[in-house]
Amino acid sequence: MPVRDAATVVLLRAAPAGTEVYLLRRLGSMAFAPGAFVFPGGKVDERDSEDGHGWAGPPPEQLAPALGASPATAAALVRAAVRETFEECGVLLASPAADPSGPAVSTGAGWADDREALAAGSVSLAELLVRRDLVLRGDLLRPWSRWITPEAEERRYDTRFFVAVMPAGQQAAGGTGESDRATWLRPAAAADAAAAGELTMLPPTRITLGELAALPGIPAVMAADRSTTPRRPAVILDGDRAWLSIPDEGSDDD
Repeated sequence: MPVRDAATVVLLRAAPAGTEVYLLRRLGSMAFAPGAFVFPGGKVDERDSEDGHGWAGPPPEQLAPALGASPATAAALVRAAVRETFEECGVLLASPAADPSGPAVSTGAGWADDREALAAGSVSLAELLVRRDLVLRGDLLRPWSRWITPEAEERRYDTRFFVAVMPAGQQAAGGTGESDRATWLRPAAAADAAAAGELTMLPPTRITLGELAALPGIPAVMAADRSTTPRRPAVILDGDRAWLSIPDEGSDDD
């Protein structure tokens, strides 16, 4: 099956008990990963190639090698990451053009129409940023990993995972028709719940949580030297059983 580019954002926040991550539970009726707890994200859309807006942070040409993509695809991946995060939880990684490296813009009830229009595809992220006089904050995203869906799956994605700190002054709120629950959890607690069968998760989500849990806090996460070598799980048939072989970090070998 064809492989589509996709982007996922792991939102982090500091809490009294330690670092927390934002997770959404996909609707049970969804064709891909129904009922699974996931990070905000989705496939790159055609309109994610549109530009003309301000851009803060490393240019696409600099990001391209880390993302294993052309500069144009790297730019589209970052736009998709920002767009999907806003669509799925109302968090917008953008700042006023007058202060492109300052605090992220405050979002609230007045942004509901823009969020719905973006989710419906009637407006592109570039158009929204230009109309709101905002710049995209690519510098708030850090590439974390890259996962490619096994060949046995009917829907296949080449997904770049990013990490980002929850902007001050914004509130995450799920609800775009693709999820029925949203929660903040400590990475270790979420991974343990998945291992115990209390939460349904795809392997990349569970493994990412374990990687985050191994680090002491948000500064360490954002400063981590990460490999984005593609990780390609494979389905191995053994008689009437099927196993999922998952490569180690930094290698696409088992």
